[in-house]
Amino acid sequence: MTLADIKAAARADAFSRRKVAFANRKDSDAARLLTALTGHAGKVLAGYMPMRTEIDCLPAMAAHKGAVGVPVILGSGRPLKFRGWSPEAVMVPGTFGARVPESGDWLVPEVLIVPLLSFDRRGFRLGYGGGFYDRTLEGLRARGPVTAIGFAFAAQEVDEVPIEATDQPLDLIVTEAETIAPGA
Repeated sequence: MTLADIKAAARADAFSRRKVAFANRKDSDAARLLTALTGHAGKVLAGYMPMRTEIDCLPAMAAHKGAVGVPVILGSGRPLKFRGWSPEAVMVPGTFGARVPESGDWLVPEVLIVPLLSFDRRGFRLGYGGGFYDRTLEGLRARGPVTAIGFAFAAQEVDEVPIEATDQPLDLIVTEAETIAPGA
């Protein structure tokens, strides 16, 4: 079995587990994320527009004291760019169905809230397979300090995410049950 096969099987399992967790979600699921972001007030934050069964980070984005952006996919094999967002922003459909601001300034985030399918306590995440966040984090980290926060349901934790050399680790993982600092 190849690494691609292993990741494909892991994604199928992760989608199933996340679907169940999403069905059992509570309005308070983002409370820990708000707490994790308090030390980052004033920094440029990048969140995401939740799709399908992703845990909702919008309350934390709206409460952030500083500029907030959301990812815009510019093409396959390219890193993400981040356009300024506010709760009042006019949103339009973007690539893969994710909503993006119709207009706004481009931002360079210092803190990213990263969606995921599964995570492990080493700080690795399994994404959707496009490599967008890995390329983006690699480029941002080459420029300076950046904090990547995985936001997920506790049920998305696995013993070990299958990884390859290009996978970028998370600095923090926030679930509705706990905050995990890999390597701490």
